[in-house]
Amino acid sequence: MNPRDVPIPYSVSEETRRFLENAPPLERWSVTPGEIDALRRHEWDGCAPFSERARDAYLESIDECEIGGVAVETLVPKTYDTNADDRAILYFFGGAYVLGSPFEDLPITSSLAHRLRCKVYAACYRRAPENPHPAAVDDGYAVYRGLLERYRPGGLTLVGESAGGNLCLAVALRARESGFPLPAAAALLSPWCDISKSGDSEFTLEGVDPTLDYELHLRDAAIAYAGGRDLRDPLVSPLYADFEPGFCPTLITTGTRELFLSDCARLSTRMRLAGVDARLHVWEGMWHTFEWYLELPEAQGSLDEIADFIGAHAKGG
Repeated sequence: MNPRDVPIPYSVSEETRRFLENAPPLERWSVTPGEIDALRRHEWDGCAPFSERARDAYLESIDECEIGGVAVETLVPKTYDTNADDRAILYFFGGAYVLGSPFEDLPITSSLAHRLRCKVYAACYRRAPENPHPAAVDDGYAVYRGLLERYRPGGLTLVGESAGGNLCLAVALRARESGFPLPAAAALLSPWCDISKSGDSEFTLEGVDPTLDYELHLRDAAIAYAGGRDLRDPLVSPLYADFEPGFCPTLITTGTRELFLSDCARLSTRMRLAGVDARLHVWEGMWHTFEWYLELPEAQGSLDEIADFIGAHAKGG
C-alpha cells in the first residue's frame, strides 16, 4: 500500500494534512559496505536545512568533546540556565543503527535543550555495518559512565529516537546489571525496541507510515546491526529484556500511523507489568518520530510533554 492511498484524517492539524498529502514515495535503503556511505550522504543532505534552522533558532553553541573515549557533541541552548547546571540529557540519535548523526537530530535535541534550558550531550556512537552490536551499546554506556562523573544520576535523563530509543534501554539495562545507578528517567521517541518484524502494526500499518517501511528500510539494517545474533535477543531487542521495579521512569511516544505502534504498546505493557512507571503517549494520525517535524503542532505538543516529563523527574542536586 502506498501512504498516499490511505485516507487523510480530518482529526489532525492542517500542517499534518499537508505533510501527508505531499509525502514522497519511499525509497529502498542499501546498507552494504560499498553503498552505505552514499546513503548516509543523501540522508545528511536531506536533513541539513531542517537541522540548520533548528540550530540557529535554539542553540548558543555546539561544542565537541570526548567522553569515555567516544566523540560527543554538547548542545548549549540560548536559554541555558546556569542554575540548571546539575541537570543534563544524554541523547542517542536514530537511523536504524546504520544511519544518522547528532547533526541530523538537531530538530529534536535543540528543541528539548531550549525547553529545559539545559545541556544535551549527543553521543556519536559507532554504526553498523562497519561496527555491529555491541559497538553502539559499548559507546553509549561509556558516555553514560563518563557523565556520571559530572552529574548525579538524579540529574541525568536518557533520550533517544528510533534506534536511539533502543540504545537508551540497552544502556540503562547494562547500567543496572553492572551495579551502576540508573538515570532519573528515559524518554523514548518511536523506539525500535524490537528489531525483528514481530509487532502487529508492522503488518497492519504496512504502507501507512509515510516515512518508514520494514522491508525497504529495516530488514537489512537489523541484520547488519545484530551481527549474527538472533534478532529477538534481549541484548539487541530490549523489548525482550527482563524489567523490574526500580527501573527508571520511562515515557514512550508514538502515533496511530506509526510502524512501531505495537512495539511501543508491547514495551509499555511489559514495563508496567514489571512494576515500572511507564507511560505511553499515542498521537492521532502521527507517524515514526513525528517530533522531528517542528512545523507540526502535534510535534510541538509532544516535545512539550517530553520536556515536562523530564523536568518532573530530573532534579539534579
